Amino acid sequence: MPRFRPEPLAIQSPPIAASRTAVLWCNLGSPTHPTAAAVRPFLAQFLSDPRVVELPALLWQPILRGAILPRRPAASAAKYQSIWTPEGSPLTVWTHKQASLLQGWLGERGHRVAVLPAMRYGAPSVDQQLEALKAGGIDRVLVLQAYPQYSATTTASMVDAVNAWSARARRMLELRFVNDYHDDPGYIDALAASVQTHWRAHGQPDRLVMSFHGIPERNITRGDPYEAQCRRTAERLIERLQWRQDAWATTFQSRFGRARWLQPYTEPTLREMGRAGVGRVDVLCPGFPADCLETLEEIAMEGRAAFLDSGGKEFHYIPALNDDAAWITALADIAERHLAGWPTRERFA
Repeated sequence: MPRFRPEPLAIQSPPIAASRTAVLWCNLGSPTHPTAAAVRPFLAQFLSDPRVVELPALLWQPILRGAILPRRPAASAAKYQSIWTPEGSPLTVWTHKQASLLQGWLGERGHRVAVLPAMRYGAPSVDQQLEALKAGGIDRVLVLQAYPQYSATTTASMVDAVNAWSARARRMLELRFVNDYHDDPGYIDALAASVQTHWRAHGQPDRLVMSFHGIPERNITRGDPYEAQCRRTAERLIERLQWRQDAWATTFQSRFGRARWLQPYTEPTLREMGRAGVGRVDVLCPGFPADCLETLEEIAMEGRAAFLDSGGKEFHYIPALNDDAAWITALADIAERHLAGWPTRERFA
């Protein structure tokens, strides 16, 4: 008799959804409204980040809660009111538009990836967007930030937020992070094209000032590469523009508190140029891919007043890259390189 040979046992596995990929396009954030009531919780979250203020909480929180939050929100709200648009905060508007354009650019190249905006402080939060991606069946996320130059105060803080969400997740997403793109050729070319477009329309200045957000000098001595990357961005841009070596400056703005920050400071530099008889100054903010309070109010308004009040004749602010086609193309190139090896050809919901 032939021996009985049982059929192999069929192992039943739960269905596995098709692998899906997304990009989280991250920026600092903004209050929801230009009011003291809306600015207060935004500032509280921002200034409570230990990456932003590197002081012991027991020392810093009483100062923050007792001296800063009772007074500063009203002054900050007035500044936000001066730049607010019918659509809302410029930073929020541009960040959402950039996310939409990036998804479109990648889609035209055949990459079926979702691109969601996320804010480190305020809404939509990192937690909210990661939960939305996971609920939509996303498995892999590229974290791409609107900070071309790396700093622990910004880039690492966003990584902290993503990792904090992961620490609470039962099923973690596969993650990749882009640390910086400060000397990326496409990014430099987009900056140069924006300057050249402005100059074709308005002529050239006597001085070009590249103003970056400042950080405390002690951050640099502790190993932060931010200053070197800012200066490298400026140098690469000047090379690309073939601009006169004696007619430009790199400065740092937005100083907060009494500590010594990266120098030279932007506003004093503009005042010195005005007093020295410089006729026209153009200011560009290469570290801000989207216009925001720091560019539209601090530079285009306060910087302008500082220069003109000190004797300068003509001041031009060159807008941020915003939705510029060359910039979105560069951003798509950066994303595409970092997405390499991940499945991006499936359709997403």
